[in-house]
Amino acid sequence: MSGANTPKGRVMNRRALLSGLAAQAALLPGAARALGSSPHPAPRPDGLWRRAVPELGELLRAADLGGQTSLAVIDLRSGLALESVAGGTPLPPASVAKAATALYGLRVLGPEHRYTTRLLATGPIRAGRLDGDLILAGSGDPSLDTAALAGLADRLRAAGVSEVAGALRVQGSALPEIRSIDPGQPDHLGYSPAIAGLNLNFNRVYFEWKRQGSDYAITMDARTGALRPQVRVSSMSVQPRNLPIYTYEQRGAADHWTVARDALGAEGGRWLPVRNPAAYAADVFRTLCGAQGIRVTLGPPLAVLPDTATLIASHDSETLPGLLRGMLKYSTNVTAECIGLTASTALGARPDSLQASGAQMAAWHSAQLMGAGPIRFADHSGLGDRSRISSLDMARLLSTHGTRTALTPLLKPYLPRDASGARMASAPAQVVAKTGTLNFVSGLAGYITPPSGRALAFAIFSADIDRRAALSRAERERPEGGRAWARRARRLQNDLVLRWSRLYGA
Repeated sequence: MSGANTPKGRVMNRRALLSGLAAQAALLPGAARALGSSPHPAPRPDGLWRRAVPELGELLRAADLGGQTSLAVIDLRSGLALESVAGGTPLPPASVAKAATALYGLRVLGPEHRYTTRLLATGPIRAGRLDGDLILAGSGDPSLDTAALAGLADRLRAAGVSEVAGALRVQGSALPEIRSIDPGQPDHLGYSPAIAGLNLNFNRVYFEWKRQGSDYAITMDARTGALRPQVRVSSMSVQPRNLPIYTYEQRGAADHWTVARDALGAEGGRWLPVRNPAAYAADVFRTLCGAQGIRVTLGPPLAVLPDTATLIASHDSETLPGLLRGMLKYSTNVTAECIGLTASTALGARPDSLQASGAQMAAWHSAQLMGAGPIRFADHSGLGDRSRISSLDMARLLSTHGTRTALTPLLKPYLPRDASGARMASAPAQVVAKTGTLNFVSGLAGYITPPSGRALAFAIFSADIDRRAALSRAERERPEGGRAWARRARRLQNDLVLRWSRLYGA
């Protein structure tokens, strides 16, 4: 049942909105205590205004989403909620949670924060031989890729090393090891990999196949640009079956996959998740060292760094705003989880799970919002469906002091569509926002700036939780009816953004 049809979620008419604004003002940061004028322009007698700006109830009924919808829009200057439907109803934010994570990271870690991956030695270098172990130590960098590791291998060779007497050891205790962001997702989905203190290529491996006669040529590689080192800790075998398409089994530190022959076709490729990031990074770095003529064997990971280890080379990530810009543009789950875990660790929490770190972030945000309703984050990416926040609290979160200045340059521009579905060449306002999509969950939150300069913060969440809960684990990749539901949810978001752009643009 739609939230708009319940007593709590019934759309405010103009009179109810005016009478309720004063009560809402006490809950909003910097809210005005008195309402100076109506938030709606007066309807024209000929009804042109009404036809140009549809009523909220009309838009919600047309969406026909079922479940619940929660929406709110706030005037940033006064802090007043201009419109709200079920604004206090907590719903899953999906990837809109990444906007909350971005703010958490910026405030706790600071915009100058960088991640550093180090290459260290436990002994001296004599005549091309490192008399000790070689250590690859991570700090949680979510952006580390094969090209960066290749650069460290280059610098190792430049330092005169051609042989390591000990072994290559990896150390990544800066963050806890988490085998899957959301264990409820199917095993083969690349957007739910492991998380650790040493991450490579967003902890994904590329599986590529090509038919050769009656068989297939298969590669598993750690590609970045032109570099494509083969991976030994992830393997794939083709099986003569139709379903399931993929199966997964952990064998020691290795990931072993099988794929159904009937699903492959002539050729193709896809990213698969990595479940043991430390072994993956060590495997790839050893191969890159070999390409430089450096002989090294693999040893077990290190729990802690030896005090006597000396630095050979290091790689720094870009600063936090750059990482966040990419995270918000491409909705990268690994980046969100690493930054959220790093921020929680910086606050002294030392979380051992995403749930614990998400709870720390929820508590931090609740402390910033006086009078906030229940806020719960099950993780930092929004991939888990147990997170809950209301549209009013999300809009308020975007309205806290300095938040718009910090987030607007990082959020992706949102271009509304016209009635035909085409992108509008001339939109009535500038909009930047973060989208969020799970099966039968959809969200959008951000900022609207009309030509008048009157800045608005908004959030829209829709969820049919019962329908989502009824899905089996195998159905979660492409559930029946999921795409059509998501299209209707996005259309509602589009029409609400247009409504607010026109309604409050004067």
